[in-house]
Amino acid sequence: MTMISRVLGFVRDMVIARLFGAGSGADAFFVAFRIPNFWRRLFAEGAFSQAFVPVLAEYKEQRAHEEVRLLADHVTGALGLVLFGVTLLGVIAAPLLVVIFAPGFLDEADRYDLTVTMLRITFPYLLFVSLAAMSGAILNTYGRFGVPAFTPVFLNLAMIGCAIWLAPRLEHPVTALAWGVFLGGLMQLLFQLPYLKRLRLLPRLRWGWRDAGVRRIIKLMLPAIFGVSVTQINLLFDTLIASFLVAGSVSWLYYSDRLVEFPLGVFGIALATVMLPNLSREHAQASTEKFSQSLDWAMRWVLLISTPATIGLVLLAGPLLATLFRYGEFDAHDVLMSSYSLMAFGVGLPAYIFIKILAPAFYARQDTRTPVRIGVIAMLTNMLLNVLFVIPLAKFGVGHAGIALATALAAFLNAGLLYGALRKTGAYQAAPGWRAFAARIAGANLIMAAVLWVATGELSQWLHWPAMTRGGHLALLVAAAALAYFVSLWVFGLRVKALMMKPGSR
Repeated sequence: MTMISRVLGFVRDMVIARLFGAGSGADAFFVAFRIPNFWRRLFAEGAFSQAFVPVLAEYKEQRAHEEVRLLADHVTGALGLVLFGVTLLGVIAAPLLVVIFAPGFLDEADRYDLTVTMLRITFPYLLFVSLAAMSGAILNTYGRFGVPAFTPVFLNLAMIGCAIWLAPRLEHPVTALAWGVFLGGLMQLLFQLPYLKRLRLLPRLRWGWRDAGVRRIIKLMLPAIFGVSVTQINLLFDTLIASFLVAGSVSWLYYSDRLVEFPLGVFGIALATVMLPNLSREHAQASTEKFSQSLDWAMRWVLLISTPATIGLVLLAGPLLATLFRYGEFDAHDVLMSSYSLMAFGVGLPAYIFIKILAPAFYARQDTRTPVRIGVIAMLTNMLLNVLFVIPLAKFGVGHAGIALATALAAFLNAGLLYGALRKTGAYQAAPGWRAFAARIAGANLIMAAVLWVATGELSQWLHWPAMTRGGHLALLVAAAALAYFVSLWVFGLRVKALMMKPGSR
């Protein structure tokens, strides 16, 4: 289901690139979309879900269904009220938010005004998608993973439909994307309600601040707001800096980030979504050994999938962008500029996915303080690296690549500190065989990289090929790389089939 959503997300981005390119209007929309997305990560998939799922899993394991239902009612009432207030303030304070998150736009009055207008349209998305995320958290806790994973499809459909049908009918066509965001958020919420009703967990709005479960969630959530959303804070800081760079920088970062988000979403976020309720249940059952085994199993999968994906993103940066987005308003210069940031972002892919796996291990144990401390260190490091990289690279017109590289390196620091903390507390003990496992993966990656290096060719060729030729060559390259990687693993004695089942499930 996640794969379907991500592929459709690529179609959405291809439509946006073709119709709006990477100019000032696209920059304005991406800022107007990123701001409510930041708050969504705080109130939805981020701190709230990480605090809510462990408590809900505990209620499910240890209490009657009616108590679980009452907790859902009280959480919905409390969260809904907070979200409504934040959404209202966001719409009113849109001009100030744009100044805070994209101060460079003040130099261009038209771009600033357009961003404010679209932010007022997109901000209610926060209310809809956060309640949808709460619904998804309930469904995930009860093992209904498919519905929440499919839900983002509606956002993609709404944005594609508005871009094609509504945009030509508006004075500022790009604002159609903002209306697509608004409509997509509402559709995501409505889609999940019938499935909650089947579980007899369709929430009723009840004032719940005094409920013991709600108080526990709030206590866990407050420090987690910063810890789990450090990546989003870094992305917004990146947007702030990019707003001062040459026009198109925000868009180049967006398109390259979207390509990194594909493997991150299809594998990393999907795996993390499944792991959090499982780890929470194992912690509630006081099963320390199973907890460590589950985490070890997930980390092996991260290394197995993320490393070849990283090599693919770096070596195929230009061909990927040329094949997917080189249409209409997205020209050859945009492909080249986006490829620089994609290579830099791509280096950090293993770290991004490891964070998605390691951070939930703390939240499942209801420890939200440790990720906060680590998050502060990573965020400050990212800011420092931005200063060190962006200023010199901006002289050559590629300052946005410095932003991406700083984000990647800060992510590695974040992941390393999370891993070290889990080892120190004894929550994770590495299972035997890691050295041989890592050596086999390294060897397979070297062979795959050699295949891509020889077969890819020059970017100038890709830019002159017609769309069908680019697509055919890219498909052959990806197939050849995958074949080289997995055959090499088999030759080196690693059997992927042996990793298909989690330890303890056999």
